[in-house]
Amino acid sequence: MQVYGIDAIIRIVSHLAFIYLAFWALQSVRIDAFFKALQTTQIRMVMVLMAIVLGYTASTFFLELIALCRNLFLIGF
Repeated sequence: MQVYGIDAIIRIVSHLAFIYLAFWALQSVRIDAFFKALQTTQIRMVMVLMAIVLGYTASTFFLELIALCRNLFLIGF
């Protein structure tokens, strides 16, 4: 049971870290050019949603890669 708790904490921290990194990276993109003037709330919401999608995808890829490497080394070629 203890391993599941640690795994859950690692997954949560990884997802949040990658979402933050995606949001930080998206701030350099000029998304406001695609919106009408004075639509700051919608622009922020789109950036948050895009950061969640990108961050979650990158985090899932990273965690899956770690799991595959761990399984590869457990077999011990």
